[in-house]
Amino acid sequence: MIQECSAGLVPIRIEGDVLYFSAPPRLRSGPVDSEMLETLIEILGIEHEQVLEAEWLDNWPGWVGLLLDHADTVLKLHPDTSKHTGRWDIGVIGAHNPESATLLELRAFFTDVVEPLREDPVTGSLSAAAAEWLIGTGNFNAPYVAAQGTTMGRHGRIHVTESHRKV
Repeated sequence: MIQECSAGLVPIRIEGDVLYFSAPPRLRSGPVDSEMLETLIEILGIEHEQVLEAEWLDNWPGWVGLLLDHADTVLKLHPDTSKHTGRWDIGVIGAHNPESATLLELRAFFTDVVEPLREDPVTGSLSAAAAEWLIGTGNFNAPYVAAQGTTMGRHGRIHVTESHRKV
């Protein structure tokens, strides 16, 4: 099976009731500069101490990712872009407690031409770029399961594996 998206044609592998795809290469990576980080902290309404790392996760949509101190911090977010016009693609990630069925909690916030900031319940592009980043830095190891869509009443589960150093 092949999916066509902004990143191009992406092969999909089906195993049981789970769909897998290889993460497309990032177009932009590296740390977020201090000015951008300040803006993101203001939009998210969090404290500096709650941000563990911030990285460009742009594998086409333009995601910028923030690893926060805990999944609970991620779940409590109520971002506000009213003071910051323009296009935003913000991914936030936080680790659950070790006894949780999922390792990470992800949320994906974005704007487009027509709509104000909104949330995507499950986001393949963000999940793939975040996995490459977090596994690449040694912060987390594959395989793992991440949750997304929780605050929207969804039960999205992203199964991350690594094969031949490819996520």
